Amino acid sequence: MKKNFRLQAIAAVVGAVCVALLSSCGGYPRENTLKIYNWSDYIDEELIAEFEEWYQQQTGEEVHVVYQLFDINEVMLSKIEKGQEDFDLVCPSDYIIERMLSHDLALPIFDDEFRSFPDSINYIGNVSPYIRGLFSKLVMPDGKNPNDYSVGYMWGTTGILYNTKHVSPSEVDSWSALYNPKFRDKMFIKDAFRDVYSPMLIYATTMEMRKRGELAEDEYLSQEQIEQLMFDSSDESIALVEEYLKRLSPYVAGWEADFGKEMMTREKAWINLQWSGDAAWSMMEAEDVGVGLYYSVPREGSNVWFDGWVIPKYAKNVKAARYFIDFMCRPDNAVRNMEATGYVSVIGTEEVLDAMRDDELPTVCDLSYFFVDDEGRAIEGTDSLRINEIMYPDRSVVERCAMMHDSGDRTEALLDMWSRVKSM
Repeated sequence: MKKNFRLQAIAAVVGAVCVALLSSCGGYPRENTLKIYNWSDYIDEELIAEFEEWYQQQTGEEVHVVYQLFDINEVMLSKIEKGQEDFDLVCPSDYIIERMLSHDLALPIFDDEFRSFPDSINYIGNVSPYIRGLFSKLVMPDGKNPNDYSVGYMWGTTGILYNTKHVSPSEVDSWSALYNPKFRDKMFIKDAFRDVYSPMLIYATTMEMRKRGELAEDEYLSQEQIEQLMFDSSDESIALVEEYLKRLSPYVAGWEADFGKEMMTREKAWINLQWSGDAAWSMMEAEDVGVGLYYSVPREGSNVWFDGWVIPKYAKNVKAARYFIDFMCRPDNAVRNMEATGYVSVIGTEEVLDAMRDDELPTVCDLSYFFVDDEGRAIEGTDSLRINEIMYPDRSVVERCAMMHDSGDRTEALLDMWSRVKSM
């Protein structure tokens, strides 16, 4: 769920263009070129050159990276589907990974060559079991394992970013906050139909079940029920969400693709439906100008998202792509990427834990589901850890979240609903 950070994205574009120009002007053979397609501002750019050096050290072969950017999942997918580009590695979001796998648009990452990597440079096992468990839920035909075709990169949640001067934590512990007249014209909603549809379906279903007496006022959907909803794009569910969104529309100051962060840091808005990574970035920016922001995942539940590496069907340099994925899973590189982007790596090792732990923070989180040792056991002390709870949600938060799925041929119906809501 990566989106541009305006100023930093400019630097990322410049850097990527420079890398591409160097590669193309140098006339490097295609077999010595690694073409990567990723979101902007989603990597410590110095790692690109460092990978080229590391790859030559490991293989004795040269590789030159062409690093190109996209800002919409569907743009990337369209190029892969049409065979317009021979990218070696792409980094789409969960539902696009699922679509690529179901449409046979991805090559396996693991083969005999990869399995023969010496332990000293095999880092993919550092991916948290929690993330591998999410990937295993991707729908894939023929009984294939999605984890053989995709490796996580970054992950997070969807929730509410709020101004602590005007909004109390109790006012945003439910999605009902979006309907509070106090926030009329002080609220921006992400212009991302999937990331709005999913939590609104959870909320609307909860409310309707309470009306029918199927849930008590203090009861919520189970994680299993929420997971089932993540597959639901039926006419009935789309109509239900549309009804709730049309009720919400009069309160919304705008539907934003990226400027919501700026509106929050300038106190032009008090509420923003936002991704956790952007929320963490906004909080840091706001602190610099004396504005207090915080983030909440409402108690009804929400979606947990991730972006991951996939080798497209038309890749030309599969070997270098596998090595690059491996390189990105090295703990020190994972930490550097988090520092550069503000987003959270899927790597769950003790080295990452040590880098991210902050004993001065007041909140204690249970991260035993995420950080594990070499034997796959929770690292000691991670059930009561002082760490940034926005970046690393407590177990109680992720247990009321679920992963979105590809809506397939129902996507058009969702888009039509979204257009009707925004046109009000």
